[in-house]
Amino acid sequence: MASDGARKQFWKRSNSKVPGSIQHVYGAQHPPFDPLLHGTLLRATPKVPTTPVKAKRGSTFQEFERNTSDAWDAGEDDDELLAMAAESLNTAVVMETANRVLRNHSQRQGCHKLLGALGPEQKPKPSVEPPLVPSGDLRLVKSVSESHTSCPAGSASDAVPLQRSQSLPHSATVALDGVPEPSTVSSSALSEREASRLDKFKQLLAGPNTDLEELRKLSWSGIPKPVRAITWKLLSGYLPANVDRRPATLQRKQKEYFAFIDHYYDSRTDEVHQDTYRQIHIDIPRMSPEALILQPKVTEIFERILFIWAIRHPASGYVQGINDLVTPFFVVFICEYIDEEDVDTADVSCVPADALRNVEADTYWCMSRLLDGIQDNYTFAQPGIQMKVKILEELVSRIDGQVHRHLDQHEVRYLQFAFRWMNNLLMREVPLRCTIRLWDTYQSEPEGFAHFHLYVCAAFLVRWRKEILGERDFQELLLFLQNLPTAHWGDEDVSLLLAEAYRLKFVFADAPNHYKK
Repeated sequence: MASDGARKQFWKRSNSKVPGSIQHVYGAQHPPFDPLLHGTLLRATPKVPTTPVKAKRGSTFQEFERNTSDAWDAGEDDDELLAMAAESLNTAVVMETANRVLRNHSQRQGCHKLLGALGPEQKPKPSVEPPLVPSGDLRLVKSVSESHTSCPAGSASDAVPLQRSQSLPHSATVALDGVPEPSTVSSSALSEREASRLDKFKQLLAGPNTDLEELRKLSWSGIPKPVRAITWKLLSGYLPANVDRRPATLQRKQKEYFAFIDHYYDSRTDEVHQDTYRQIHIDIPRMSPEALILQPKVTEIFERILFIWAIRHPASGYVQGINDLVTPFFVVFICEYIDEEDVDTADVSCVPADALRNVEADTYWCMSRLLDGIQDNYTFAQPGIQMKVKILEELVSRIDGQVHRHLDQHEVRYLQFAFRWMNNLLMREVPLRCTIRLWDTYQSEPEGFAHFHLYVCAAFLVRWRKEILGERDFQELLLFLQNLPTAHWGDEDVSLLLAEAYRLKFVFADAPNHYKK
């Protein structure tokens, strides 16, 4: 949010028409006020909400607009589709994973509540692996908080309502038998499962020709850290499947990138490019994690990557939001050279210069591949984002009509909060560790960043439906949607979100066709 002292115009426009120059684009915090989209706010007689409201007078969008200044300036972008986009993911594999995640979570939460009411002598003995309830039901579960489950391992046969788990510190988990423990199972058992999963990845990657379809299936549920970098490069289409061709490809692409640096980077002070470079230079210190981004070497790398990308894509140029998309690739690739667990605070100066050059080039090309698949998000007027917000609105109206009507009754428009979700791919909504886990799945899904992302956003709204329906004031509702309490989210939260998103996709897969004309 902008400071209270700032009182600038909510919607600004740039008169610049030069291709490649910065265009003012809003939505990272709030998109522009559009009379066509907000026509109901301009009528002489205000709409009377059909739901009960608080005694205090509810604020309106116009009042909120006059007291805030949260727009971002931005520009635009362009290129080609991801090489993997046309390939499909095995439905049975992913549905099995989605069902298992939701089922395990339901059992854990349901049993925890039930056993809390039992005496010590009544509690069943701990079980490392409780039997899973077989389920072939693929019907939509609107919200995890509304589902019911039976308790395993000889507990009461009555169904126990599943209570939504609140955001907890990343390390806080509950054992499946309902007894608080530092981890769900013993560290040895956990490490055995992780080692087994890592071995599967290594065997798949070690072959002369990596089966990308199998790699996508295996990656959907998350990629182990030791093989995440090479897997991302393969799934993005940056590296070839053939092992023998990879060294030559890396050498050629890295050489090509630094040729761009030699040819273009000195022009950053030229009159035609100085505005672009200045905006990049201003935006980078605002990124997170600050401890990593503000290191001089990292800042220089990000400035070069973003400037070269903008110069080579004059149809859009640099747009605020693109800068955030560099961070996950850089963090994943730098982890190959840093042993520290918390890379957010790692000292990059200890990484050899040659390794940093490789990381910079790989980050540039993988980010370019990502942007190739969502280029219409950043071209003039950002038609891609406009379309995706419309599709999201249509999806939510079908998935959860109550939430959709609640937003409409309180005059909250999807563009006011979902613009940033599309522009930044939820990077401002969840911690970096969660973004990286999300991207594991996005890169394993066909058109994951463009298409599957819509269902994740829909699942995001379903996840917070109770809190959304509890807000009865325009300003409070909008502020909640723009500042969701996800600071302590971990892998379990992301897994639940992805599982529900896949269920929504399975049921509502035809939704985007409504807008394909």
